[in-house]
Amino acid sequence: MGIQTIGIIGAGQMGSGIAQVAASKGFKVILNDINEEILQGSLKTISKHIQRSVDKNKISAADKDQILERIRTTTSLEEFKEVDFVVEAATEKVQLKLDLFRRLDQICSPDVILATNTSSISITLIATATTRRDKVIGMHFMNPVPVMRLVEVIRGFETSDETYQTVVQLAKELGKVPSEANDYPGFVANRILMPMINEAIYALYEGVATKESIDTIMKLGTNQPMGPLELADLIGLDTCLAIMEVLYEGFSDSKYRPCPLLRKMVTAGYLGRKVGKGFYEY
Repeated sequence: MGIQTIGIIGAGQMGSGIAQVAASKGFKVILNDINEEILQGSLKTISKHIQRSVDKNKISAADKDQILERIRTTTSLEEFKEVDFVVEAATEKVQLKLDLFRRLDQICSPDVILATNTSSISITLIATATTRRDKVIGMHFMNPVPVMRLVEVIRGFETSDETYQTVVQLAKELGKVPSEANDYPGFVANRILMPMINEAIYALYEGVATKESIDTIMKLGTNQPMGPLELADLIGLDTCLAIMEVLYEGFSDSKYRPCPLLRKMVTAGYLGRKVGKGFYEY
């Protein structure tokens, strides 16, 4: 039968994007989060994004309706008894993920692969919360999911070849390009990207240049689509801080020390686009 129904935990930016892509490719989706308000907000966001494709005549209004019909929402993890595959895209907190995987291990069928969209936390560690360590793997989508083609596929210490191959094939069916990374803090994308963002925040913190100048110089000087401070706002400053903390703790190297300005902004609630204010106002 293969994978037909995908369970997704977390209806934020990443979870919503993964749900949209999966449903667009014909998979049934069960989207889970802690309350109904978050889930309804996610459905509105997905509908708005799909409508853009309708407006551009890429898909029909009937196609849009069919995509949305494939997405079912729930606040109960018990409904994951029905799924063939899981992608966890909850908040980047170690204990939260361990608790979720412990519950998923009890609820899901023993043959179901449990993937995590974590951007930095050890897959090997997450797998220890389960009795199926060979079926736990990292499936790190990039933001925004419908646009970005890459999926980092990260094996834990005990992830089986069969699990890896299944995830690679699924990523391709979702229209993505899977690329393997080893299980070290930050994997590849964020081990390189986040220190760059952190250094840009240090440059602002130390008065090297204004936020506008930093972003303009990096966009025009290194041909990036957006500046590092704009990108931090898009990702979420709390997420950036969480990833830097994982890198700093994982490598015990001062080059990964989160900038004090980043910490201060997160404490103040300036988390970026999702709250309307970060380095810029939205």
